[in-house]
Amino acid sequence: MERLLPSGEAARLLGVKVSTLYAYVSRGLLASHPEPGGRRSLFALADIERLATRRSGGRQVEGRLATITTGVTQLRRDGPWYRGRPATDLASQMSFEEVAALLWEVDPEGDWSPPELGECPLIGVPDRMRWALVMCGAGDPSRSDLRPPALARVARRVITALTEVVGGAGGAGGSGGSGGAGWPIALRLAHRLAGGEGGQWAAALNSALVLMADHELATSTMAVRIAASTRADLYDALLAGLATLAGPLHGAASQGAYDLLVAVEREGALNAFNPVLASHHTLPGFGHTIYHDGDPRFAPLWEVAAPLLNEERRGLFAEVLERAAAHGVPPPNCDLALAALSWGTGMPPDAGRTIFTVARVAGWTAHYQEELSERPLRFRVPAVYSV
Repeated sequence: MERLLPSGEAARLLGVKVSTLYAYVSRGLLASHPEPGGRRSLFALADIERLATRRSGGRQVEGRLATITTGVTQLRRDGPWYRGRPATDLASQMSFEEVAALLWEVDPEGDWSPPELGECPLIGVPDRMRWALVMCGAGDPSRSDLRPPALARVARRVITALTEVVGGAGGAGGSGGSGGAGWPIALRLAHRLAGGEGGQWAAALNSALVLMADHELATSTMAVRIAASTRADLYDALLAGLATLAGPLHGAASQGAYDLLVAVEREGALNAFNPVLASHHTLPGFGHTIYHDGDPRFAPLWEVAAPLLNEERRGLFAEVLERAAAHGVPPPNCDLALAALSWGTGMPPDAGRTIFTVARVAGWTAHYQEELSERPLRFRVPAVYSV
C-alpha cells in the first residue's frame, strides 16, 4: 500500500519549506494527491525519497533510517501530537493510562496491578528500574507473544513495576510497601517520590507523564525500534531504551536543570549563571533542537507544578526565567519544568528522570508495535572506513 504524507511532513523530510514543496509540484518534479474526503494535498513517500536522492546528487542511503514512517507521534510547532491529538491538551483531559491506551490503540481497560518481583536490591533508582524490567521479563512465560493485546499487557506490567520500585529498596513495593497499588500511576508516583497524595500532586504528575510519554523518533525510541527490527521481545527492546535514556543529554537532562535551581537558591541567579554560561554558553533546561521558539510542553507543565511550590520558590523561579531571557538564553524546555517540579516540592534530584522513564515506556511500546509491521533488520547505516 502506497504511503502518503501531508505537506508539512513531506517538506520536513526534504528539508524545505512547504511553499518550496508546492513549487516542486508546479515544476513537475513532484506529484500531489488529494486527500480522500478532505482538502489537503498528500505526497507519496516513494516520490519524496526519489526527489531527495535526486537532490543529493544521486547518492543512495542504505536502509530507511532517514525516512521512518510513523503514525504514533507527529512533532508540530505546538508540540507533539499523539495519534492526531495534541499532547498539551491531553495532559489536562486524559489520565496517563488513557493516553497509553491511545498510543497503543487498545481498549483503555486493563490490569495495572504490580507484578510480584521479590526483594529489590539496595541500589539507586535507575538500576532498580533496570532490575525490575529484567525481573518482569524473567517471570513472564508469555514474553514471546507479539500480538498487540499481549504487548499492552507487558507495557502495563513494566510501567507498574518501574513505579513500584521508586520508593526505595526492601521489596518490590519500595519503602512505601504495596500501598496504593490500585491507584493511578500518577498518584502512585506522587506518593513514592514525595509522599503527596492530594489532587494537585496527582494532576501535576499526570500532566508530566502524558507530556513525556512520547516525542517521535527520539534517540531512545530509535534504540527500541532497532531492537524491534531484530524481533527482540518487548522486555529486551525496552532495556535498549533504558540504556539509551540513561545519558545525561537525554533522560537525565532535567537533573542538570535541578542542580542549577539549587545553585540559584544558594548563591543567587547571577552567581549561579555566570560560570555555567562562561563554559557552556547556555543554561541547562533552556533551548531545544526542535522547538526553536520555545518548548510547548513547558507552559502546561509549569502551570500545574507552580501551585505546589511555596511563594518564595515561585518567585525565585520567575527570576530564573527573567534573568535567562535577559542573558539571551533560548526559551525554557520541559526539562526545566520537570526540574522545577522536583526541586520545588522536595522530590529527589533525579525525580525528573524517574518520571521521564516511567512515561516513555508508553511511547516506546507504541513504536515497538509499529516497527513489527516493517521488514526485519532494515536498519543499516553505511560506514566510511578511515585509517
